Amino acid sequence: MTTGRTTRPRPVPATAEEAGPPPRAGWLLAALLGATFLGTVSNNVVNVPLRQITDGFAAPVTQGVLVASATVLVLAVAMPTTGWVSDRLGRRRTLVLAMSVLLVGTVGAAVAPTLPLLVASRALQGVGCALVPTAVMGTLARLWPAGRRNRVMGMWGAANGIGQAVGPPIGGLLADAFGWRSVFWLLVPMTVAVLVLVSTMMPRDTAQRVPIDVRSIGSLTLGVAAIMGALTVAPQDGVPGWVPVAGLVLGVLALGGFVVSGLRRPAGYIDPRLLAEMRWLRSAVGVFVQQVTLFSVLVAVPLHLTGVVELSGTATGLLVFLLPLVWAASAPLVGRLADRIGPRAVLRTGLVVLGSTSVALAVLLGGRSTAVPVFGVVLVVAGLGVALVQTPSLTGATRSPAGQKGAGLGLFNMMRFVGASVGAAAVAASYPDHDAWLFGGCAVLALLGLGLSFAGREVPDAAPSPAG
Repeated sequence: MTTGRTTRPRPVPATAEEAGPPPRAGWLLAALLGATFLGTVSNNVVNVPLRQITDGFAAPVTQGVLVASATVLVLAVAMPTTGWVSDRLGRRRTLVLAMSVLLVGTVGAAVAPTLPLLVASRALQGVGCALVPTAVMGTLARLWPAGRRNRVMGMWGAANGIGQAVGPPIGGLLADAFGWRSVFWLLVPMTVAVLVLVSTMMPRDTAQRVPIDVRSIGSLTLGVAAIMGALTVAPQDGVPGWVPVAGLVLGVLALGGFVVSGLRRPAGYIDPRLLAEMRWLRSAVGVFVQQVTLFSVLVAVPLHLTGVVELSGTATGLLVFLLPLVWAASAPLVGRLADRIGPRAVLRTGLVVLGSTSVALAVLLGGRSTAVPVFGVVLVVAGLGVALVQTPSLTGATRSPAGQKGAGLGLFNMMRFVGASVGAAAVAASYPDHDAWLFGGCAVLALLGLGLSFAGREVPDAAPSPAG
């Protein structure tokens, strides 16, 4: 029984072209961008205070890296199913669920009495973060008219960039001033505020009884989870050698099952042959190389600066801030450059830049350098390299036949988070004595991606899918 007026969100037309911007567009945009910002910050805010966390639990740094990698590992594993969840629940309920799960994970991380419980809470945060991108992008595309969509999508990209930029310095400043648990306590009221905004400002939408290709998604999820889990636990002390080997074998077999299932039922989740088309493949490999290098830098360099150089968390966070700052500032210029000279030329330039910065970091970290200004220069160049690779990779993926399907874009985003997880696992395996090998490996990956960028010929853009 209800009385008086209600403030429940009103239904909106099926497409934004049937009307202007949605009701209370400013508040709705704040809710969507707030969810995006929180998802990004929750991912990277612990990178600088990792050493404080491990010292607090009297644990080795290799175990502390799990605190950073648990979130991206779950993001990679969950990404193939997020599109189906968003359709099945509706975007409003999906975002409410995402913020609720993120809130529980954040509180759990703030009060975690042991390192394993902290890692588990970080994994739960990853579940919440994974549900955000598909629901937010779908809402922006559905509710804003075509003439304003580029603007709001640009704001969505800016929210991602700002989250990447402010996470490390916030983590360093808070950990130095109030201890590492304050990093999570700050996120709690922010998450509550976004949850309230999402609950009250998101318009109701209709859940769809969409089918799910259980066999394909199950084998893909199992394969990615097994391989990523094997890479994550391999460097940890006390783990029997057969465990990561078994995980790798299981993962390869499961991914083989995904390919066989897709070839037999090309109308299911996605036809695997679309993923072998060169435009999607080189874009996915490009963003994988970018994320491996980026996450290796964002984890290994703070550990080196706080350990070998003995910088404070605050100073380290401000120095690391240079990378995402340059990345966010140069992204619009990179887009214009790609329009002028072509995305593939920009992608190649970016891979060369990332490969060069990896070589420089191999020399600096391998030689245990304490030259702080040199690290600053390298971080600036790395930020430019990330921007040069990211923009053409996104463009190539969305223009490919696979990119016309939600599953194809989901797999592309999965490659991003798999790359981040591989970078974190590589830091755990190499720290502290083999960082030169870590970044030497990143340079080799960049070289392989560069070679792949010359494969295949330019073809016309894929026609947009009728389903959007």
